[in-house]
Order: sequence, then C-alpha cells, then structure tokens
Amino acid sequence: MPEAVANRIAAGEVVERPASVVKELLENALDAGARSVRIEVESGGKRMIRVVDDGCGMSHDDALLAFERYATSKLRTADDLLSIATLGFRGEALPSIASVSRLLLETCIGGEAQGTRVEFAGGKLVGVKPAGLPAGTSVSVADLFYCVPARRKFLKSDTTELGHVASLVTHYALANPDKQFALKTPAQEIVNVPPVAALAERVYQLFGRQALQEMIEIAPVSAPIRAAITEPDMDESGRAGELTVRGFVSRPEVQRANRNGIYIFVNRRLVRDRLLLHAIHEAYRNILPADVFPMALLFVDLPCEEVDVNVHPAKIEVRFRHSQCVHDLARDTIRQGLSRVRPIASFAAPGRTASSMGSQPGVATAAAAAPAPMAPPRASLPLSDPCPGVPMEAFALTEAPVQPETQRFAFEAAAAESAAREGEPSEAHFGEAVQPPGQASEAPASAICLGELKPLGQVNASFIVAVNSEGLWIIDQHVAHERVLFEQHLRSRREGALTGQRLLVPMVVDLTPRQRAILEQISEELSANGFDVTPMGPQSVAIQATPAGVPNSDAERLVAEILDGIEREHQAISIDTLQAQIAASTACHAAIKINMPLDQTKMEWLLGELAKTESPMSCPHGRPVILRYSLREIERAFKRV
Repeated sequence: MPEAVANRIAAGEVVERPASVVKELLENALDAGARSVRIEVESGGKRMIRVVDDGCGMSHDDALLAFERYATSKLRTADDLLSIATLGFRGEALPSIASVSRLLLETCIGGEAQGTRVEFAGGKLVGVKPAGLPAGTSVSVADLFYCVPARRKFLKSDTTELGHVASLVTHYALANPDKQFALKTPAQEIVNVPPVAALAERVYQLFGRQALQEMIEIAPVSAPIRAAITEPDMDESGRAGELTVRGFVSRPEVQRANRNGIYIFVNRRLVRDRLLLHAIHEAYRNILPADVFPMALLFVDLPCEEVDVNVHPAKIEVRFRHSQCVHDLARDTIRQGLSRVRPIASFAAPGRTASSMGSQPGVATAAAAAPAPMAPPRASLPLSDPCPGVPMEAFALTEAPVQPETQRFAFEAAAAESAAREGEPSEAHFGEAVQPPGQASEAPASAICLGELKPLGQVNASFIVAVNSEGLWIIDQHVAHERVLFEQHLRSRREGALTGQRLLVPMVVDLTPRQRAILEQISEELSANGFDVTPMGPQSVAIQATPAGVPNSDAERLVAEILDGIEREHQAISIDTLQAQIAASTACHAAIKINMPLDQTKMEWLLGELAKTESPMSCPHGRPVILRYSLREIERAFKRV
C-alpha cells in the first residue's frame, strides 16, 4: 500500500474533525513540558488551527523524523507500552494530520541560535529551512481535509466545530491547573486562564462562581491498590502502589438530564470510562433520582503500569488492571464527601439560572452549540435485557452468607476535614476570596444544624415548616420519614436478619414468569429483610409476613415493586445494592403519608431523627427532603439588602 494511502487511512482514525487536531497537538505540547499553550482557530478550525507552546522544542533531525509514521521519542521498547506516562505515544498524529492539510511546523530548542521550519501539503514535503524562532514549537494546520472533499463535507458549522474545540481546551485546562491556556479566534478570546495553584481556582476561572458554589470538593483520598477490596493489604514486595481519588461533585439539587457534565481524568488524561461512570452513579444512589445525573470532575491518579491506555484509536478509553479496587474507592470517596458535607437544597433565587459545566464565560455561542467531543456517551450502561421473554439466567448475586461492608475503604473524618482545610481551598473558602467587593458570602446550605430546627406547624398537613437562626426550612414529612426508616432498616439488616410481622390472612398474588425467576434468586435476602413469600403453585405466591410498619394493604404492591425494580437493573447485582433497594421500597411504604396531621412532639421527633441520618438531603429515591430559605434571601426578597 502506498505510504500516502496508509497515512490517509490512519488520518481517518486520528483526525475526525478540527477538535481532533487540537487534541493531538495539545497533547504533544503538554508532553514537551510546555507551561503555556496558545490555540488560535479560524472558521471553527476548518481554515486554520495554530497551536503554540513554550516546551522543549525539537532539533532539525527530530523535526523531520516526527513526520515519519510511528516515529516517537516516547517509547523505546515494547515493555514501555505497559507503563505509558505520556499523553501521546504512537507517533501517528503529525503524519496523519499532514496528509490531509497544509501543515507548517516551526520549532526551536531553548538556547539554540536558530530553529527549523518544515512545511507539508497533502502529505508531501514542500520545504525545510532554518529560521530564527523562540524556544518551543508552533504547528499551523490550514485547509483541513482540502485534499479529501468527501471528509470535509461531513464537518458541521463553524460554531459547532468551535464548540468542540472550546470544550476540549476546557478539559485540558481542568487537568492542568498549573499551566496557562488560551483559545482565540479572530473575533474573540474564548479562554484565557493563567496558571493557578488549586483546582478550585481553575474551576472558578472556567465556569464561574455559581458553578463552584454548586460543587462539593472531594479531598484527596489514597488507598493501596489490590486485586479486590476484601483482600488484605499487600506486603512491600508485592505492593502495586497507591490509588488516589479527588475532584469536585455537584450538590444533590444540581441535576442534569445527561452525562455531559461528568469529566473523568485518569492520570490527567480525559477518558470515557464506564467503570468510573458507574462508580459515580452508585455514589449518588438513593440520593438522586434514577433518571438524572450529577456533575463531576473526578481525578484518578495511579501508577502507569496499573492502567492500559492503548485500547482505543483516539485514546479516550482505558482499562484498569485492578478495576474493582478503582471502582470502589471512587464510589466510597464521593459518597463520603457527600455524607460529610450533607448539603441541603435552597429555594431558587429570582433571576438565577442554572450553571452549566459544559460552557464557559465568553463561549456561550460556541461551546453551547454542541456537546463535548470527548464527553462520556449519553447511552446508559447496558442493563436492559436483550431477550425479554427468556428466563433471566444472567441474574446473579454475590454469595449470600458474606456480610457486606457498609463502607469498603476506611475514612477518617478528622483527617478528611484537615486535608480539606490544609490542601486546596474549599468551595466556601475560595468563594469568599474571589467574589466581587461588596458582596457578602453566603455559605451553601448544610444539614449540620438540623438538630436546632424548631417546628412551627404544617402546610396542608404534608410539609413541616421550621425555623432556626439561618432562616426558614420546609420539610416534606413523608420523604423525611422515608429517609429515617431507610437508614434504620439498612443498619439493622447489616447487623443481622430482621423479623417481620405476620399477616392475619396470607395474601395470594400472581407473578409473571420473570418475577418468579427473580424471586427464586433473591428469596433468601427477602427472608432476611422480614418477608415471608411462599410459592403456591406455578404462578402464585403467598405473602405471609412483611417488615414491621408496612400496612397489610401495601404488601402486594411492595413485593411487586421490589421485583420490578430489580427487573429493570437485572444483570449481576451486589448484595449491597439489593439490600438498599429492598430498604428503599420498604421505607416508602412504611413512612408516614402526606395529608397526615402531626402534633408538635411528632414533628420534633421527626426532625431530630432526620438530623441523625447520613444523607438527610434526599429520600432513597432521590427526591429532596428539605428546602431552606436563608435569612439573606428573605431580606433580599423584602428589599432590605
């Protein structure tokens, strides 16, 4: 195959659109040790892309060698593929880009008297000559796909392509807060962020103060890497290194319709990983509704030999050597951060609009026009049954006798709090530092002071109105009691089997074939939760006992809800998840209902018990429990401030 044809085939994998060119050139700049990277684009990158950095530069010979296929200075032997520490490593980017554009490379090593200028057009070398240049490298890519009209016609509008480029630059700016990034067009400067010391400052630079206030900082948490979370730590000779998880996640009231607000970085590489997406989803289980998504900036750092980045042509997917350990530490770290802060939703302020992690100040028309090119896929995890009518053979539980741990990794509250104070500034602290003069800081609502609430009465016998020194609080009594019962049920179950209440007359109900199949798999766990469900023929079962507090009239609906809820998730499900699902359904049916008058004593008891829960901000199904109308918001509404 002619080399020109081979390069164009490679370009089909590497160069999908202008943002793909920016990605490859940005990665090369960062690998070269650049402290400042400037990106200039015209017509969304179709007419011109220029990436200028102050990295180490290249010599004359290396500048020419860089355009040979598979020529790279980042790998020496095949064993280096098992421990890749750079963003790029294949040596395909420059020859692939040069084969479908007019490319000009200008580079110079620091301290050298002159640099090198190399020019390509359609994959053919046009000229090489010395030139007086500053230290670093500049790559200009003009007329992308000019020699491949069929590819060029598939590009989107200039605004859409610019949106993809802006999103990409945002990703790399988040992953490298210690470096300067600038993105410009002939008409505007879209991104210009100087280097900062903390990730919180970079979040503020890119997304603004409101987005930072909607996020919860996850202090760095490290744990030794091991094959499974139930295994003991390895000795020094077999230790694989440490895994660290940190970042920001959104408060429960901040909800998105898709996953486009979730950014995952592994060793500062933006990736699209189902494993970590699932870990984030599990951390928010019983906090957010099932059909919405949080926003997250999750950074996972681990030894290079523990992750394989050579599994995707565009290097946006990875494989972990100890995937279960990575998943569980990410899940538990986020869950611990949410439990420690215990955020509470506030009333929406007049004129306030929801912030978007997918857009930046000054790039509303560009970045909002298209989803991020490297954002995680919108399709959810493959949990649906491909063969609805077939018995569910793939459904499986972990062994029932194994007592699950409520938390896989040990977290010390004092250590986490001190790390948050001594390390990167928290959202509240940083918000005070960056807000404009004359605007007083208002700390985000937290559940820490729930025990101080004084109930005043009810609205429509459904919502408790309470006050404290911070303002006015409204509590949904049904979901508040549901949260209390959920955590009590889950805690009691993990301490041992629960006893149920016998029905005076067993209730016989019919089940579908799939429900029967699920019942056979989880019958032991149902019994341990206080249920007594006995088969009564090929299609019927008799419900003879339910957990305490569940009305007899709700027994049939409760069993069907549990079976149908598992049916929606059905593949392999852990004991932890199953217990939480049973506890959530049971608590919902046993909790006090709306339109139920409560006296002062009962309201005080409910608020006191809610204050003791780990996640009082939402019910097990994700609905908010409490809304706060802060004193400052009340004063603002009455025009006193």
